[in-house]
Amino acid sequence: MANGGPVEHGYPHLETVRAAVTALYKRLSYDTIQTFATSVAPVDVAFCDTDDLHLGTQRVARELVRHYRLPDARMIVGFREMEHAAHIELAAGPEYFVELNDRFRTHRRDIGAALAHEIMHVYLHRLDLSFPGTRDNEILTDTATTYLGAGWLLLDAFREDAVTSQKLGYLTPEEFGYVLAKRALLFGEDPSTWFTSAQAYEAYARGLAQARRDEQQPPLTAAGWAGRRRYARDRRHAQDRGQADGSGTAYAFTPDGRGPLRVSFPCPTCHQRIRVPVRGRVRARCALCRTVLECDT
Repeated sequence: MANGGPVEHGYPHLETVRAAVTALYKRLSYDTIQTFATSVAPVDVAFCDTDDLHLGTQRVARELVRHYRLPDARMIVGFREMEHAAHIELAAGPEYFVELNDRFRTHRRDIGAALAHEIMHVYLHRLDLSFPGTRDNEILTDTATTYLGAGWLLLDAFREDAVTSQKLGYLTPEEFGYVLAKRALLFGEDPSTWFTSAQAYEAYARGLAQARRDEQQPPLTAAGWAGRRRYARDRRHAQDRGQADGSGTAYAFTPDGRGPLRVSFPCPTCHQRIRVPVRGRVRARCALCRTVLECDT
């Protein structure tokens, strides 16, 4: 939790974020992802200063448990002084003990954001889905929270001005915006109307621009002129050499002794790599997320 200190910006964890999206699709399946098409509604996690602290916290926790479809998970929430925003003890259940930072006693509108992240730890624990190392596992948790419909709360908790700052989670604001935009493009949502933080709205707009760039990379037909020109050059070099091309781009050419040259590239939705023959206009369907892609190989 950044509280008054500097907030990291940009996309330093982007590759791990993309790997986390792929891992979600592999572990949950396309059909399960689709059951999360509706995000947590702002009214369901609203918390005003006149609400009883403990009763209100339990109410928000129950709503997030319902959203994640954890019917037998009971959250017991307390408050204490700590460095981080929150902590949860992961055991066999069905009771889970969540501790929130004491500052949430007076910053109640962000309790939902802290709980969304901690209860996602329970969800992933039950799925037996994790990444090695604390940092990458926390990035997985933030990504899953956002992609499955509750992470807009984490982004909305981001506030920054010339004097103070606050940010929850391990992702940067722009990375939260990126994952939220990926979800919005998938389900046709417009989460921008839910933000109470102007800085969160700006981060979402930057993340949306980054997410749209994923859909405009060659060999996709939506790629721009410069990308298409570079792709044609790399393809020509790969054909001349008859071996894999090492241009450093997201796509890569590989030879196939039994047929035409092939190109592999990440699916713009789930980032699973797709491999298709190099033979002009091709329609490819991602086997993992079922996205149909128009390509010009």
